[in-house]
Amino acid sequence: MNTETSQVGGPVAQVVDDDRGHTLVAASTADDVTADGDGKIGAAKGVGKLVGQRALDAGITLLDTGDFYGMGHNELLIRRALGDGKRKHAFISVKFGALRGPDNSWGGFDGRPQAVKNFLAYTLKRLDTDYIDLYRPARLDPDVPIEDTIGAIADMVKAGYVRHIGLSEVGADTIRRAHAVHPIADLQIEYSLMSRGIEASILPTARELGISITAYGILSRGLLSGHVPNANAKGDIRTLRMPRFQGNNLARNLELVDTLRQLGTRLNATAAQLAIAWVKSRGDDIVPLIGARRRAQLYEALQALNLQLDEAALAQIDAAVPTGRVAGTRYAAAQLAHLDSER
Repeated sequence: MNTETSQVGGPVAQVVDDDRGHTLVAASTADDVTADGDGKIGAAKGVGKLVGQRALDAGITLLDTGDFYGMGHNELLIRRALGDGKRKHAFISVKFGALRGPDNSWGGFDGRPQAVKNFLAYTLKRLDTDYIDLYRPARLDPDVPIEDTIGAIADMVKAGYVRHIGLSEVGADTIRRAHAVHPIADLQIEYSLMSRGIEASILPTARELGISITAYGILSRGLLSGHVPNANAKGDIRTLRMPRFQGNNLARNLELVDTLRQLGTRLNATAAQLAIAWVKSRGDDIVPLIGARRRAQLYEALQALNLQLDEAALAQIDAAVPTGRVAGTRYAAAQLAHLDSER
């Protein structure tokens, strides 16, 4: 990655909001902040500011969120955490474009140029900042050419409201088309031991163009750490929409996780730490987004970034969760059909 963002350095953090209304914070350590992390720390609304401040106090410099997380609530949490002059030490990354309803429903994505500027105006106000370090559409709007969306953000770069442009969950062709309009700094996309689809064409394209990768979902939404939905849990998005958590698929995948856990025992690490270390080992241009619902999980994840694993150990991790044995896709077919990265 060859943009200014590499000068920020240090750890990175993500502030998100899940569909059950929990405020979440994720953090990881990166040498290049435009390629960063996923993972979750649970917090009530009154705790969100404290969690964000703890992240910053720990040296975390990148805060990654979406303007639609909590319908703007998460941006307000970041604003509060960035008080007392902390803004100058933070690198803020924001996803935009998702449409929400008052009932928490999803209404698609809007990538029209006029919408881009509208979303940005509200984000700048909520964050109480003059600029966004990295701005990216959360998904591809199928009704708007990517050139138009990126062109509108490029206008905001020229105006000084945005420093760098990113993408999220798009395929190789879209990456090239976007990059032709304005240099793309980073691609945020799912990548883990259980989700390696980007290795075919997306990752090579990003590397050819000098684009960093923000790898989210590195624990496969808790599956790789053994944190799965309770059998009696209702409304958990994983059991409702994600085949890997359904029926026999879950049992088969937990067998793989058990193998990973046993390997971790021999390597003095948890299964989650091995999964994080594996993603981190895939290249200096890839930074894992780390998830934790509690501070203890965050610290566990951060320790994984300091694991020293040789090639033999990494090969054992890779073999413990072979791609061909993962049961089920990361999303249901209907959802995958809407992802440009899956085409």
